[in-house]
Amino acid sequence: MNKKLTISAIKKQKGVKPVVVITAYDALFAKLFEESADMILVGDSLNMSFAGKNDTISATLDQMIYHTNAVCSGAKNSLIICDMPFGTYINKDEALRNSIEVFQKTSADAIKIEGGVDKAEIIQHLTSNGIAVCGHIGLLPQSVRSDGGYKVKGKTEAQKEQLIRDAKAVESAGAFCMVLEGTVAEVAKEIAKSVSIPIIGIGAGADVDGQVLVFSDMLGLFEEFTPKFVKKYLDGASLVREAVASYADEIQKREFPKEEHTY
Repeated sequence: MNKKLTISAIKKQKGVKPVVVITAYDALFAKLFEESADMILVGDSLNMSFAGKNDTISATLDQMIYHTNAVCSGAKNSLIICDMPFGTYINKDEALRNSIEVFQKTSADAIKIEGGVDKAEIIQHLTSNGIAVCGHIGLLPQSVRSDGGYKVKGKTEAQKEQLIRDAKAVESAGAFCMVLEGTVAEVAKEIAKSVSIPIIGIGAGADVDGQVLVFSDMLGLFEEFTPKFVKKYLDGASLVREAVASYADEIQKREFPKEEHTY
């Protein structure tokens, strides 16, 4: 990527070119990803894949700011979104205060919050105060405890109608794009057609405006479980394990370091 994409450019990709999004939590991987990704999401998913927790809920604002700074350092030409963690946008004032802190302490281009109609007023308050917002509707990881688990959305007509209302509310509030997670593909297709901003799917079928995956899932590094919607593009865990085993074996056999590795 030679030139950093703007929020306006992302919006213009709808109906023209699918938007490529991937998560990153550090400078090393962010630098590797920026050549291919339109946007990098510093997701609160790091609480699970990076910190080993059972869900995203205990992620903190300080944690997200720390990792967002690392990603910004590694991918200076990427459009970077910071996921706002659970409890940081419970009302308009809290949301604005915490979003301002993210913008002042990092170089993030936008923040992401979960919720539809119920969060539209908060999104509108943020966007009217200079905070770019990526929405998130459908399956909401931060609501997994109240939902009783990770449940696919859009299975009933009532759910479909509510999701469309959510999408339109988020758009009207000023979000420049939104993530649609864990939603029946046919319903996701209708949602994408119902709004003029890009819908970024994750477990929402192919007929949306882009896709996002957690990098440790798509690279096969996270082994605890694999969601149905994940395609593994690399058997990363096995490759790393084999490499470290070879390293250990060469040390024990005194085959490393060799002369070319010695001063």
